[in-house]
Amino acid sequence: MSYVRPMSAVANPALNAFVAHIGDELIWAQVLIRSGAGGYELRHRADRSKTEEALSLVAVSDVRQLAQAMITGAFRPLKSAPNLRSGWRIEVRDAVELEAALNQLYPGSIADWFAARSSTPPVTHYRQFTDRQTGMYRITTKLTDAHAAQVIRSCCHASLCLKQRLWSVVGLETDSAVEKSAIPCLEPCAVLLEFARKAMRLEQEEKTSLALGPSETESLAAALERALAHPDPALREGDVEAPSHARRLRLLLGKLRATLPTKREPADPE
Repeated sequence: MSYVRPMSAVANPALNAFVAHIGDELIWAQVLIRSGAGGYELRHRADRSKTEEALSLVAVSDVRQLAQAMITGAFRPLKSAPNLRSGWRIEVRDAVELEAALNQLYPGSIADWFAARSSTPPVTHYRQFTDRQTGMYRITTKLTDAHAAQVIRSCCHASLCLKQRLWSVVGLETDSAVEKSAIPCLEPCAVLLEFARKAMRLEQEEKTSLALGPSETESLAAALERALAHPDPALREGDVEAPSHARRLRLLLGKLRATLPTKREPADPE
């Protein structure tokens, strides 16, 4: 299917502000945007120093296909996940084509970025979001603030999502652009909602008692960290029912770390 260049008869303040913000170049999550006399070039930030010849040229009409699959060929349901494959570049003629390409890579990111810069950003915090849930997701309101914070930290970790979280719950700081990216997250997503539902179900399970010393707990934590560093490629992003799902492992890791004693600095010699 050939790419049909969208036409607009009205001004687009969000796009105009974004283009002005780019300057010579801009990092947009995992994408490097460079401006030039002939328009803009987009490439994976990991390919910054590669020559044009070393990268495959992708047409604007094929960007959706690029964004939908990881290098393994597996589907990418969460476009803000840090698993965008590299080895490509995109040439666009103007701001309109730039917006079209970025909306395939990071849907709605320009509009959200512009909205977040307003004097009253349209942010919906966890309690506001879950209070309007019904049916099977009503259970997400039962998480305490402390537990909700654990769930959010685990689900929205930088290794799993690059959006800068601007919403929160009592006791939890929002994200910084340095930790994540300049793309804002204005409200909890469907992945967070499903994970919060599962986390509350886990809390409701009958608990077992397991006596472990600090060193044993550290060994378990190290095993979880290794599992997180080498995730199962067969697991689907949204399959939080899987015990080895990365978000569940990260939630368990946070609980384990909370049980470890704080290491004290050695006292200065008198």
